[in-house]
Formats: sequence, C-alpha cells, structure tokens
Amino acid sequence: MARTISSVQSLRQSAVAHSLFTPTGLKAAVNKLGFVQADPIRAPARAQDLILRPRVKGYKAGDLEKKYSKLEIEEDYLYAYGFMPRSVWRLLHPRDVSDLPALEKKVLNLARQLGRLHPADLEVYLGTERVINAWGGYSKATTRALDDLHYRGLLRIAGREKGIRVFEAAPLRSVSESELESGSESESIDSSERLRKLVLLMAQIFAPAPSKSLQEVINKLRHSVLQPADLRTVLGKLVKNGELQSYLVDGLTYICPAEFSPPGEVLQEVRILAPFDPVVWDRRRFEHLWGWAYRFEAYVPQAKRLRGYYAMPVLWGESVIGWVNATMTPHGFKTEIGYAISRPRGAAFRNQLQTELLRLEQFLQSNHSS
Repeated sequence: MARTISSVQSLRQSAVAHSLFTPTGLKAAVNKLGFVQADPIRAPARAQDLILRPRVKGYKAGDLEKKYSKLEIEEDYLYAYGFMPRSVWRLLHPRDVSDLPALEKKVLNLARQLGRLHPADLEVYLGTERVINAWGGYSKATTRALDDLHYRGLLRIAGREKGIRVFEAAPLRSVSESELESGSESESIDSSERLRKLVLLMAQIFAPAPSKSLQEVINKLRHSVLQPADLRTVLGKLVKNGELQSYLVDGLTYICPAEFSPPGEVLQEVRILAPFDPVVWDRRRFEHLWGWAYRFEAYVPQAKRLRGYYAMPVLWGESVIGWVNATMTPHGFKTEIGYAISRPRGAAFRNQLQTELLRLEQFLQSNHSS
C-alpha cells in the first residue's frame, strides 16, 4: 500500500530521507541534488563543501572546485548562487543580451580572443576604473562587467585560481554582434518549457515544499524566463495536470513531484548540516516541521546573535534538535552546542553525536589545510 503524507511526522521523514540520500560519488551527488548553493564564508567551511560532506563518499573540502572541470557542472544563479549540472544551467539561458554597455562588449571580445580570462588580466587591457556596487562600496568596473556577462550567460566559469573565478566565453549559444546590438534572441528551448522544467526541478530540490515557499522561489526565475505572468500561474497548472501533487497538513499546502514517494522511518543518526542545506533552507518549512525558529546570523550584529556567527543545525534522526558552532583553533577542534528544547537522553544519541563531531573535525582539518 502506498504511503501518503498526512502528518508533520511524515513530512519530516520525507524531507530528511529525500534530501539526505545514501552517499555517492561527487558528480552523481550534484546531479541528484540538482543544485548546490555556494557561499564564500569559511567559518568553519564553505557552504558548498558542508552541503556535499554528508552526501559524497570520502568528500574533502575543496573537492568540488578541484574537480570542477571534469564534473560537467556550471556556476550560476538559480534561486541563489551555486553549482549545478550543465543541463540545469542550459535552462536558465538565454537571459537578456540586449543593451550591452561598451565595456562589457570589450570584455566579451577579450574573453573570446584570450580563451581564459582572469580578472587581473583585464587591468592590463582595460585599466582599474572603479564604480559603486550594490552594497554602497566600490568595485572595479571590469569586475562588474565580468559578473554581468556571466549572469547573462555570455561567459561561464572555467575554473578557479586560488579561489578566484576564471572566465571563458560560454559555448551555450552563438551570439552575434547584430544580436548584441538588437537584443534579438534565438532560443533553443521554448521559454514556457524552460519554466516548466525549472519549476519541477525546484519542487524536486525542496520536496516536500510549502506551496507559498515554492512560489517565492519560482518568482526568483523572473530574469531567466521572460513570461512574468506564467511565474504566477505555473505552479497551479502543474498541480492540475498531475506533474506535481499537493498535500494538506495542518492547514498548509505542501507540493511534491508526482513521482515522489514518502519514505519509511529515518535512521537514528546525528548529522550536522550547513545553514544553506536543502533540508533546512526554507525557514517557513523549518518552523512548521520542527517547532522553533532557526536563523543564519553571520550578518547579524554580534550583540543580537542568539546562536552564533555560523550556527549549524543538528539533525537527530528526523528531528532538528539544536545547533552547533564549530571552529578549528591553534589549540584544536572547538565546539559549542545548543538545544532548542533539551538534550536527548541516552547512550545512542551521545555516541552518534561524538561520531558526527569526529567526522566534522576530520573534515575541517582537511578544509584548514586546503
């Protein structure tokens, strides 16, 4: 008999078992996830490494970047900035290529001529003019040009050198000078089909997802698909035609892919998650499933932090029971653990917690030396 999602417990089990699958190879894990959010903060490690740690056999910090060129993946913006299979990246483009400023045309031409383009290379050709960035500070105009060309899909990330992105002209589609002047776009995939596939992908990443949260994520696609009206209606259409299914739990509507099958019980293991891990990413779902509010506080003034600069959620079986702050200091591995209600009793939790902390320590040692 098929299982159904009918309670908060079944939602919790589904959310954990669906996303935290049996560890596999790196390429397979990225493909299965569909998207790995990136973040440069290394306290204690970068988000992408922490997300992949429990899902990839023998994963070491930095493996994603070291093996990037062999994985057939791309860096781009989906609902956040991160890494994704090339098949997903193709769905995001073309973004608008009209009205390219003169500087961006020069940068694009240089990329086509040089093959690989390090940001420092541009200083030699185009100087170091600075402009005000989105945060009120100053950035090099050429850096802004690289970022914009990358977002438009005209450049891609070829790799990194000491953590700095190296660009090259994107092979996705040929954009002629006449197209750049006129803004015309020859799409290889119909925009409505791109939108359908992207929405199904998001539903897969966050399954089961509150419908309101999923709609908010879909709205972030407004720069990738040029049909704003469809962004508002596509979710309902996909539920109506059976490609997505919905469940009503505690008065909240949850959305899953049609083929989604709720799992059985989750193993009683302790796992320490990244603040951007898909299991805990949606704060609305988090509060409904686990009954307390978790916030990422790295950008919160220190005096107002409740749990710490980089507090990571602690998962015990199907329950997120608290958080841990972990750092590698000159004197060794240091942790501070907090609990949302109370520390679970019994040897099983104690042993599992020590095992996970040891795994995290070994991982951070590799991160510290990378």
